[in-house]
Amino acid sequence: MLEEANLLDDEEESASKSWGSSMELNGTTYATSLFWQPLQNASDPFQEVEEASAGVLDGADLFCIKNGKSPQFGVCASRDGYKSGENVAAAALATAMSDVGSYVGVFKTGQGWWYICVRNDIILSDGDMLFFNEEDAKEQFLSMLAVPDWGKKIAPQEWEIEGTEEIDLAATIGQGAKAKLQKIKALRGWKLFAVIAATAIVGIWLTSSIVDKLFLTPTVRPVVVPIRPKALPKAAEPVVEILPWEKVPSPQDVMKECYTAIMNLNGILPPGWTIGNITCSKNGAATSWNRSLGRISFAQKALDSSGLEFTGYSFSSNGNSLTATVPLPKVKENNSPPQKTFADMQNELNDLFQSIGVAISIAKGTTKSSTGKVYNMLSFSINSEYNPLIWSDLLTKYSGLDIRIITYSPSSNIWHYEGTIYVL
Repeated sequence: MLEEANLLDDEEESASKSWGSSMELNGTTYATSLFWQPLQNASDPFQEVEEASAGVLDGADLFCIKNGKSPQFGVCASRDGYKSGENVAAAALATAMSDVGSYVGVFKTGQGWWYICVRNDIILSDGDMLFFNEEDAKEQFLSMLAVPDWGKKIAPQEWEIEGTEEIDLAATIGQGAKAKLQKIKALRGWKLFAVIAATAIVGIWLTSSIVDKLFLTPTVRPVVVPIRPKALPKAAEPVVEILPWEKVPSPQDVMKECYTAIMNLNGILPPGWTIGNITCSKNGAATSWNRSLGRISFAQKALDSSGLEFTGYSFSSNGNSLTATVPLPKVKENNSPPQKTFADMQNELNDLFQSIGVAISIAKGTTKSSTGKVYNMLSFSINSEYNPLIWSDLLTKYSGLDIRIITYSPSSNIWHYEGTIYVL
């Protein structure tokens, strides 16, 4: 039986949640379990974060920026115990391990088991979670091992999982960027200047009024006015829970747009450069090219003449690799509630894929709603020679389906699909 974490938080609070908001490493507190999203405007992110955060997490009031090849922002809510100024674990580790690019890991800490999942320098939206229960963390980790092309697989040594390694989290994370939580609606830029200017004007007016009253205005007998009773504060509005399946990106749209984006990137063929795997999610598609005999100018010309609008692209310091990302059009969201238990859905999927002769990997997982309540889901992954347009009708018949990642390997012509289905 897997041991439970020796939690430092209050026991009653721990019992009501299956995840934690922070962990301590060498005396430093790191925020964990943020929701991560791509960042389009890294040079001026504040308006974008403020506009997008409400749709990511209800009640979000703190955020963090992760810079690098694929800029992102993570959001969280102070009601869950987060504090402005805290260091953010995922951003620090992502910058410390930027040379790896894709890795999945679980680290045993004094507060629980921290799960982190990064693909092509992108922290997955559910790839940053501090689990209180070891088995929950292990199930989440094992569900991702079926995904190919990990640069590193990190797990506690006592798990004895082949192909994994254990690394010193405190030493590694200390080499990363010190990204911190900030208030989403803090005053910045022209807003801050306007407040300072207004404060100065009010200060001058108050000073003038005081001088006028003290020295220039004749004394007037005071008038007694009855004190109006204080109004009772309004009762706090009840928190409306947004269930995780109420805003599921349309799987048909995600598969269609990902197919288009992947084919567009696959069509960019700079002379002397070889394209790698192309990964796509609802937020965009990303890939990289490695130089063999070509030049930077060849790759630059190929990108410029592709007709694509890139979220960003950059060459490595030695000029031998190129990374690029393209956005996806905004897809509609569906209310797609669960209809089957995990066991029923697992049996149905296994039976279906046995009938068509395709292997499928299935694992049990959990997710949390906007209020932190935990719900069950089934995670799956498959490899196939067929593209998303062919798979769309077969997969999208299941209610609660969320397509998370689609990866295409140009060298092998194999498609890899990852998704979840919410279950009862």
